[in-house]
Amino acid sequence: MVSQVPLFSSSIANRGVDLTGALQRVIERNWYVLGTEVAAFEAEFAAYQDARSCISLANGTDALEIALRTLEIGPGKRVALVANAGFYGSTAVHAVGAHPCYVDVDAATLTMAPAALQTVLATGIDAVIVTHLYGQLADMEQIAAMAAAAKVPLVEDCAQAHGATRHGVRAGGFGVIACFSFYPTKNLGAIGDGGAITTSSAEFDARARRLRQYGWSRKYHVTEAGGRNSRLDELQAAVLREKLPMLDAWNAQRRAIAARYCAAFAGLPVQLPASIGEDFVAHLYVMRVPERAAFIASMTAAGIATDIHYPVPDHLQAAYALASNAPLPVTEAASGAVVTLPCFPGLDDESIERVIAAVRGHFGTGD
Repeated sequence: MVSQVPLFSSSIANRGVDLTGALQRVIERNWYVLGTEVAAFEAEFAAYQDARSCISLANGTDALEIALRTLEIGPGKRVALVANAGFYGSTAVHAVGAHPCYVDVDAATLTMAPAALQTVLATGIDAVIVTHLYGQLADMEQIAAMAAAAKVPLVEDCAQAHGATRHGVRAGGFGVIACFSFYPTKNLGAIGDGGAITTSSAEFDARARRLRQYGWSRKYHVTEAGGRNSRLDELQAAVLREKLPMLDAWNAQRRAIAARYCAAFAGLPVQLPASIGEDFVAHLYVMRVPERAAFIASMTAAGIATDIHYPVPDHLQAAYALASNAPLPVTEAASGAVVTLPCFPGLDDESIERVIAAVRGHFGTGD
C-alpha cells in the first residue's frame, strides 16, 4: 500500500507546541468559560491585529453572523459577498434574514473582483463581506475605497488569512469588523471550534460582547436583540495563546512550500496561486487543473491527499433558490477546476517532493 501525504495533519502541525501545559493551567484553575485565558488571548490577539479589541466566540461562522447583527443587518437588508468561499458567509447572511447579493471574483486571485463589486454596489447594498480566500488578501485598497464611497460597512472574513499583510496592514485591518475562525486546520488553529471578531470601534465592541452572551448588558438583563450563546472556552483560549507567537513562522513555512510548488509547476497546463508574497499565507494551496477528476485519481494513486475548495458555488446550492443574481462566470468556471494540495507547517521535504513528482508525472513532465 502506498503511504499517504495528508492534506493536513494536526499531529505534525502541532509539534513543538506545549498543549499539555496550556490545558493543565485551565484544569488547575477550575474556571472554564470567560476567564483569565480568554481575557489574555483577546488582548494578545487584538495587539497582534493592531485592533482596539478582540471578542472571542464559539466559531468563525458565529463571528460572521454576530458581525452582521452588530452592524444591524437583518431582514430586508442586502449583503454583497462572493459565492466561491464554502457558503460560510452565506450561512451568516441567511441566519440574520438578509439577502445575499453575489459578486464575481478576480480570475487570478479568486477573491472579490472590485469591478464586479462596483456593479453590485450600484444596485443598493447594506453591507459587504469580503473573504480572503485560501489565505490570499483581496484587493482591499480598492474594495475599502468603494465601500467607503458607497457609505457601506465592510466586514472582512479572515478565517483563512491570519497574518496576511499588505503594506504593513494585516488582514482584518481594512474593514470596520474582521471575523476569524480558529478551526484546527486554520493557520492559527485551536483543538476544537473557535472564532473571534476584531474591531477598533468601541460601539461595535460593546454590542458584539452583548450579542455573544444572550444579549446581556449585565447578567440576566437582556438589552440587545438577537443575542446567542457563542463563547470561546478557556481550554481553546489557552491553546491559542501558546500558538499565537508561532503564527508568523508557520505562515512563512506555508509560503515556502507554496513557492516550491509554484516553481516546480511553472510551465504546466495549470493555473497557480496569484501570489507567494506576504499578502498570501497559503492556508490552502489551490491550483486550477484541466480534467480535474483524472488529476485527482492520479494523485490518489500516488498517495497524495487532495480536496476541492469548493465544488458548488453558493448561488447554486440546492437548499436556497436564488431568484436572480448577477452573472458569475469566473466563480462557476473555477468551481469546476480548483483542487487543493498538501501545504501545512511541518510537511517534510520528502513529502513535498512526492507531491511535486506526482503532479509533474501526471502531466508527463516527471524527472
